[in-house]
Amino acid sequence: MIEVANFDIQKIKNPEISGDGYQQGEQKGFDNLREYLLHRDGHKCQHPECKNKSKQPIVQVHHLGFWKNPPDRTDRPGNLITLCNKCHTPAQHKKKGKLFGWEPKIKPFKPETFISTVRWKLTKDTGYKVTFGYITKAKRRLLKLDKSHHNDAFIIAVGEYQTRCESLNMVQIRRNKLSMEQFYDAKYLDIRDKKPKSGTELFSGRSKRNKNLNSENLRAYRGHKLLKGQRRVKKLRYRYQPHDEVEFEGAVFEVVGMQNQGTGVKLKDYPGIKNKVVKISAVKSLKKRGGICA
Repeated sequence: MIEVANFDIQKIKNPEISGDGYQQGEQKGFDNLREYLLHRDGHKCQHPECKNKSKQPIVQVHHLGFWKNPPDRTDRPGNLITLCNKCHTPAQHKKKGKLFGWEPKIKPFKPETFISTVRWKLTKDTGYKVTFGYITKAKRRLLKLDKSHHNDAFIIAVGEYQTRCESLNMVQIRRNKLSMEQFYDAKYLDIRDKKPKSGTELFSGRSKRNKNLNSENLRAYRGHKLLKGQRRVKKLRYRYQPHDEVEFEGAVFEVVGMQNQGTGVKLKDYPGIKNKVVKISAVKSLKKRGGICA
């Protein structure tokens, strides 16, 4: 038995929508997505820390979720925003830049879209019977059960007054880090102020190949190269990984990570200390948690 649902995303955005309102989306009346975004954002840079004083700034479209893991590069309006060419630079996309981690409050609808898309494909391929959320809700209320994943699963499986076992919550934990390669930018001496700067700071100004949206070419100010750029690939795997369980001083702790080149283990929620670091020889391994686990 499978419970399926069809999420009305337009209804979620606007609870009062009805009739032909479904045919009048937020982009109605605009020739393309860029025109709609410029109108929505008033042809202005939307970053609160923008210091561009130009009366007619060059405005570009920015993907808000580029920094997430995995990156969100979808072209839905909720993931796009307009920025000026002074804010929308490669340097600002770095971890210390003002665009990295910036997340204006815009509700995403990826889970709802996914469920609405695959629901009938899933039931067709498995051959299971179908039920709906409103049926599950009515039966749960009749049996006076709280709203929870395991109670819903019990109702969907036509459960009533049977003796139930304890629920087991499963989680998915990555076995390895997705980012195993790190890039370290080259350092140059800026001939203008004689200060060391990265290659990203003194970049060519080009952001697109097919459109002339380039800012000033700063490569001309690169002086003596102080440090060569590097690409480092991580090949070492430590004994303990995040979310593993270990025993220390007779108590069970969750591992946050390793420190000091694998000689120290960082423990989560140690009494009086948020993340305590202890020697690897002082802990005892209890459970390796990777993949699908309890």
